[in-house]
Amino acid sequence: MTEPFSSFMQRALYDPQRGYYTARINTVGARGDFSTSATLSPLLGKAIAAWLLEEAKATGVRTIIEVGGGDGSLMSAVLAGLGWWQRRRFRVLMVDASLILVAQQKQKLGGKVAGWFGTLPEALAACEGEALIFHNELLDAFPADLVQGDGECWQEVWLNHENGHVKEELRPLTLERETYSALQGKPSGRCELQTAVHSWLQGWLPLWRAGSMLTIDYGDLYPTLYHRRPQGTLRAYLLQQCLTGPDVYQNAGRQDITCDVNFTDVRAWLAANGLNEMFYETQAAFIRRLVSVPNRARDAFIVHEQGAGQAFKCLGVRRSIAGYMK
Repeated sequence: MTEPFSSFMQRALYDPQRGYYTARINTVGARGDFSTSATLSPLLGKAIAAWLLEEAKATGVRTIIEVGGGDGSLMSAVLAGLGWWQRRRFRVLMVDASLILVAQQKQKLGGKVAGWFGTLPEALAACEGEALIFHNELLDAFPADLVQGDGECWQEVWLNHENGHVKEELRPLTLERETYSALQGKPSGRCELQTAVHSWLQGWLPLWRAGSMLTIDYGDLYPTLYHRRPQGTLRAYLLQQCLTGPDVYQNAGRQDITCDVNFTDVRAWLAANGLNEMFYETQAAFIRRLVSVPNRARDAFIVHEQGAGQAFKCLGVRRSIAGYMK
């Protein structure tokens, strides 16, 4: 069997019976295959709570939607940051395709959430398209196409599965070049094209009438993203270990597979859909702008300029309907 890399990544992460997120993931955090900022410190949630209060005042929107909420740690920290009184002013919805993680979210959040949905369009329909949306480490988990350049042209990486072994093959590129910033540069090294992110945005952005969205993920602008990583950012995580190269093809369904987010493309796609960008900054800058940072080791990690504080970026956009903005 041969298939494009994106198809392999889709099956490895989301196959209904054997996918990592849909059937195999047990937990996120120290006991899982990877940790997120939300499982290490409540500080990010506190900053998101402050952002939500600002955006609710600016837009008048009172429905909060988190997409891909992991084990519920981030939303728990957000609600704690809002406080009991402010929390009563909002309606909270969760979107997640993983039944395993939804069960963990329900156990942790209980009656504080008004409803769970499998897709963002379903959640938007429940609030008539008006929502304050946030997601953390979501886009990096979307299947990506893998391309390789030889100095003269780009080719797409396909996988040949034979007798339990995986062999890479290069085929002519058929993707639309103008949609991806990496394909405008010199065809050398390897790059990931997040075609599934583009399709996901196209699927729900027309349904979003008003509100704001906060995107938090590891990544950078192009070409800085690949400056020190000419072979790309693709990797897997298994029991807190980072795996690269051929190891990414091993343990399919039992390990997370991810790549950095090309924020040049994401910002362009959002702008093309009429969204107003409010900020693009590092996670450290976002947190320090909104809340005070305690002098504690668990908080220092997620704002460290040589670590997560720099690697993670925060992108804020806003959508309004005529006469709605205050």
